[in-house]
Order: sequence, then structure tokens, then C-alpha cells
Amino acid sequence: MKLKEDMNPLLLQVFPGPYRAINSQQKLVAWLHPGVDTLDKMFEHAAGRFPQRDCLGTREVLSEEDELQPNGKVFKKVILGNYNWLSYAEAYEAAKCFGSGLAALGQRPQCNIAIFCETRAEWIVAAQACFMYNFPLVTLYATLGPMAIAHGLNETEVTHIITSKDLLQSRLKVPALLSSLVSYMLRYIIVVDSKPTSWPDIPRGIMVLNMDAVKEMGSRPDNSEYLCIPQSSDIAVIMYTSGSTGIPKGVMISHGNIIAGITGMAERIPDLNETDTYIGYLPLAHVLELSAELVCISHGCRIGYSSPQTLADQSTKIKKGSKGDTSVLKPTLMAAVPEIMDRIYKNVMTKVEEMSKLQKTLFVLAYNYKMEQISKGYSTPLCDSLVFKRVRALLGGNTRVLLSGGAPLSAATQRFMNICLCCPVGQGYGLTETCGAGTISEVWDYSTGRVGAPLVCSEITLKDWEEGGYYSTDKPNPRGEILIGGPNVTMGYYKNEAKNREDFYVDENGQRWFCTGDIGEFHPDGCLKIIDRKKDLVKLQAGEYVSLGKVEAVLKNCPLIDNICAYANSDQSYVISFVVPNHKQLMALAEQMQVRGTWEEICNNSQMEKEVLRIITEAAISAKLERFEIPKKIRLSSEPWTPETGLVTDAFKLKRKELKTHYQEDIERMYGGK
Repeated sequence: MKLKEDMNPLLLQVFPGPYRAINSQQKLVAWLHPGVDTLDKMFEHAAGRFPQRDCLGTREVLSEEDELQPNGKVFKKVILGNYNWLSYAEAYEAAKCFGSGLAALGQRPQCNIAIFCETRAEWIVAAQACFMYNFPLVTLYATLGPMAIAHGLNETEVTHIITSKDLLQSRLKVPALLSSLVSYMLRYIIVVDSKPTSWPDIPRGIMVLNMDAVKEMGSRPDNSEYLCIPQSSDIAVIMYTSGSTGIPKGVMISHGNIIAGITGMAERIPDLNETDTYIGYLPLAHVLELSAELVCISHGCRIGYSSPQTLADQSTKIKKGSKGDTSVLKPTLMAAVPEIMDRIYKNVMTKVEEMSKLQKTLFVLAYNYKMEQISKGYSTPLCDSLVFKRVRALLGGNTRVLLSGGAPLSAATQRFMNICLCCPVGQGYGLTETCGAGTISEVWDYSTGRVGAPLVCSEITLKDWEEGGYYSTDKPNPRGEILIGGPNVTMGYYKNEAKNREDFYVDENGQRWFCTGDIGEFHPDGCLKIIDRKKDLVKLQAGEYVSLGKVEAVLKNCPLIDNICAYANSDQSYVISFVVPNHKQLMALAEQMQVRGTWEEICNNSQMEKEVLRIITEAAISAKLERFEIPKKIRLSSEPWTPETGLVTDAFKLKRKELKTHYQEDIERMYGGK
């Protein structure tokens, strides 16, 4: 018995490009409330409207312990208590004092300041302080390597950096890094944790202070006159993108850009209001998470903080028997990258496989029945309470909207989330360069593989791309490179004029546009589907074009595959792939084939390689891939690809150049060089 895959989309009306949302045909929308055109005004507006409501919540750490694993490794486990909350009025006051303290330490308006910190309440307090005092905030991913961090800090010439004790110890105190920074500008490191208060072996000339001490300085009456009101066109954030190619680029985002972006996003979340609870666990240095949290703050929602390691009861850092963050917080809203959703999907499907025959049959029947009902617009309360309630409880049981962005979500995973978590999954498309805003699907749109219609803040046009054979005149659907225009399009890359001229332009009406490099097609109902990427196109020896991204998206649906990178050389006639296999599935397959050994030995076994290739080929054929798109040879990787390995970005997008270097020997072997 098989789970149904798809249903028919609803058709609306057709527009010639540029494409806009129906409710912004006359004019693109740039703000939520008249006059609230900067982020400090937005926070002030929220604190004025919801002073006593919970704003930012953090769970208390009750105890930490080391747990010895069967394989000899030691895992840190935590037992966490309830959430402690800062109200809107308290968060506003904390930000004001912190900003004033930074000013007292010599931080000047319109001079950059950096934050390099995990996702937590202090991050937002620090950011709001910088918005209030007009300090442009430079954001860096916590997982960037030392050279990338040094590049960002040197390029932006920051004198003050806000960080956490863990990151200061593990990332910033790398000798090569700090010494290269000292030589130029860095004067103060502000640590958001309250302990320790003294730091040995920090180079001379740099002072380390705790956030509390800086807030204390700022609350003195003689330090309160530093306020400098930002303009809408002033830079709020310089966000370094992890970039799947080359060194990170800093994207300059103005106050007005962010306000426009979050206005567009908020419009797609039905009935968003102060009774909503959002769970924050993705990196705040990523535009998706920062925008989502600012959407929540603008509407008076509460944000409870979490991390991928403590998200659910089964998460790696949660001690068995104690509660993960979703069970305690019970969020109504959540953003997720496909990586996380795929993990939930695989976990649940593994549990389904382990059920008795009767339970399994019931699950599949309920699944297929619900799929049919929602495609007709009906709900299934009985199935929800009898069958899917337990799956829904994984995320706390109250989720009403899941937002997915960062990378394409597979149809199987999206469908599964819709049905088993009993809540719509809004798939969005946007880039750092457009403030994360572009399109988001409507909650009632249950079709898969599409990213929805343009938001009210943006318009989209498709530009012909001859090499790829995509034209806006294509039938049945217009296709081409996606260009996004609107008040959410950012001010360009920091100190990179050449790239700005290449990727951004201003039209005759003075509106900014960004050329995304992604290829899309518009459906008759005005929804966009991402079908290709300019950089992923490789021409094979015989002249066929292969889109590596398309091959990967199709094969990622195969349960055996956790991650895959397709590769092709233009002087070769076939595609090859590197595959990170799913541990559980591959071990079961090895047992079936009577192959014994360690995980590494099994991954290096040529018999296993052949069998996995056979299964992948079957999956590719049933997904209707062309003969030349199907990988002819594969390499199983025993090591998972994480941002720490440098092989994927923080949003888990493949870094093709790094992967190519990493697997160079295998490429030569698979292409017959060895």
C-alpha cells in the first residue's frame, strides 16, 4: 500500500508579467502602520500596544550531565525547566539601556557593530538596541570558519563585537583570528552571558565586558542623551550570506527594506495576532529567522527560544524522559528549513515501518483518505484526533502554520507535513538580497513543489535565458530567470560595486530590482515554481544540459538518501553523485545483503555501492528523469555534511566547489582516471 503523492491545484486567473499579488495591483506595500517606517519605531509601537505581554522567553537550565553512548562517545544532555519571560516593556527597556551603554563605550551612530551569537533572547535585545541607536548591525553565522569571520569583521571595520561565552572561547579566541583583528580596530567584546566576568589570555588592547555591565552603564542618567533616530533609508543590518560560492558577501539592508519585507510576509499568515507563540531555533544571522521574529514582534506575539538539539523530546541534547522545547512551549507558529522537516518525516516514517500490520494499514488508509478530503477542501477531524494527534504532538500539538524556506521542500515531505501535522505548510521563496521576501504560498493552497504568489511588497518578472532555453513566451507556462523588484530589494553588497552592477538595477520608475540567478515558471493561477538555477547547469559531452539541482531534488526523496550532490564534467558523457546514505536504511540493506563491518566499511563496500546505485536508478526512472540525468556511478560518504565540515552552508545548501575538492580523488576514479 502506497501513500498518495499529489492532487490537482486550483486555477485562478492569468496575468501578464510583471506579476503582483491581487491586493497590490495598484501599488506595492511598504509598511504595516503609517509612519512606522524604521525598526526602532516598530518596536516602540509594539511595546506601547502590548507592554505587559510576554515577548522573549528562555528555558531555565536545571542540570547538565555527560551521558556515555554505546560507541564510547560522550554526549552532553540537559534537563530544562520552564520558560522565563521578558515582557515587551522589559525587553524595550533592556534594549534602550544596552544601546545607551554601547554609546557610552564609544560606539557611534552609522558606525558598524558586529553580532556573532547563537539564536537567543539576548540576540534580539542587542539587535533592537542597535536599531534604536542607529548602529548598523553586522551579522555573521556562528558556523563560519575563522577566515570568513575575519573577512567580515575586517571589511566592516567594527570596533565592538557582541558574542556569547561559548563562541568567544571556541571561535573568536583562535589565535590567528584575534591577532589579525587586534592589529586594526577591535576594542570591545561584549559577552551576552552573565558569567564569567573575567577573561584570561585576551590580547592587550581589547576589553571584554558582560551585557549586564553595559546595560548598567546605559541606565545611568548621564548616559541617556545619546539617542540618534535612524531614517528609513539608513542601513539596519549588513548580513553576511554564507554563500554557496566563494567568500561571504555582506548584504546592506535598510530599515525600510526590512519593514517592507516583514509587511509582505505578515500578510500571508492568517489571523496573526498577540495570542500566537513562535519558536525560534534557526540561526538569527539568517534572513528567514530574523524576518520571522520581527514579524512576530510587530504583532505582539511571544517568541520562545530553542535550538535544533533541544527542539523535541527526542532531540539529541534532551535527557531521556524529560521534555523538549516544543512540548513545553506548544508553539502556534514555526519556521523550518527542509533539512529539519525531512528529519521529522524520516523519523515518523521509520516509526510507521515498525508498526504492526494492522496499525500500518490504518495509518496508510487514514493518510490517503485525508489527502483526498483536503484536496476537495474538507477537513477530517476524526482522522486527526485518532491517527495524527500523536505525530502533531511532536511539535507541541498547537502548530497552526509552518513556514518553510531556505531550500526547496520535497513534495513527499510537504504533503506529509500537511497531513500528519494537521497544519498548512507555507513554502516561501526569497533571498538575503530581497530581505527574505519574494513569494509565500497561501495556507489553503495544498499543491506541492510551488512557492506561491508574489508578496504584497514585491513584483516579479521573468527574463529570457537563452543558454538554458527558457523564455517568457514558453507554452503552457512562461519561464525565465526570476527578477524581484520592490521596496524590500536591498541596497546591494557592502564594498562590492562590481557585483552590485551585475546583480542589481534600478528601473525607469526608480524601483530597485535583484536578478536572482534562479529559473522559475509562472502557473496560470499566478504561483511561481522554481525549476532550475543558472549556476547548476552543466553541458555534457554530447550537448545535453543537466540541471544538477533538479537531479538532487528528485533523488532526495529516496528513503536511502540523507543528502546527495550530483556532479558532471563537460568533457564526460554521464553524471556521477556523492551520497550521504541514511544510517538506519543502509544498515538494514547491508543486513539483507549479508555485508558485515563498521559503518565506514559498509559505505566503502563496492557491493553496497552497486546496490544503492540500482535503487537510486529505479527511483530516478519512476520520477521520469531523462536517461542522461541519472547518475551512472556513486560514492557513498560515511561522513554527514554539516556546516562545520564546510561542505554545506548554514542553510544546508551544497557548496559545490568545496565538495568537488573534497571528493577529487573519487571524481577521477568514477570518470575512469584511476
